[in-house]
Amino acid sequence: MKRAATMAFVVLASVSCGAAEPVASPAREPLTSAPASGTPGSPTPKPDTATPSPTAPPAFSAKVSKIARDRLPYSWRPGCPVHYRDLRLITMTYWGFDNKPHTGELVVRSTVTDDIVTVFRKLYSWRWPIKQMKLVDAYKADDFASIEVDNTSAFNCRRATGSSNWSNHAYGEAIDINPRENPYVTASGSTAHENAKKYTKRPMKGKGVVNPGDKVVKAFTQVGWEWGGYWSGAKDYQHFSKGGG
Repeated sequence: MKRAATMAFVVLASVSCGAAEPVASPAREPLTSAPASGTPGSPTPKPDTATPSPTAPPAFSAKVSKIARDRLPYSWRPGCPVHYRDLRLITMTYWGFDNKPHTGELVVRSTVTDDIVTVFRKLYSWRWPIKQMKLVDAYKADDFASIEVDNTSAFNCRRATGSSNWSNHAYGEAIDINPRENPYVTASGSTAHENAKKYTKRPMKGKGVVNPGDKVVKAFTQVGWEWGGYWSGAKDYQHFSKGGG
């Protein structure tokens, strides 16, 4: 009996020690795993195919408003053929020589605002360039000074060149566009502005240049305006006026 009890004790001790040993469990794969970038078998990332679109220039806009007397300190005075209350300020976008949109101002008679907005909307849609567009009062209504800096302008209570009669500008029914590229040229072929001498011939290529029969002339013709480039004798390539003159 003593020997049997001893053997039973040895068996129990062996079983007890075996239960205390850790049992190795099979290794588990991570639930989610991704091969390192660039390693064989790794998925190739898809290129970003979305191409950012360039920002479009703003749409043409034009605002017609009454003009205050103090905005016309030099270009209007009592005795002008049109009262300043019959004039309107057009604030509108135009395409610049720098290939960017700008905002400019013109003053015209209230009866022709639709004509001007119609034409300049077309010029903007064509990206037809204009150097600058300020009221002639920025140059104290000095027509020569305004032309020297290539300023597009409209109303100016002054006489017609070489005449004692009122210019159509004095009625607010004329506009001069890019006067450097489109100068006033005498019958002899000369111009008063040195910086415009290379632009005295027509037709000619150039930024902001108006030529016979081109789309700018046609746009004005469609609203009943005539071009000074068609005058006999002297040519005024910058000049467009309602009904001519």
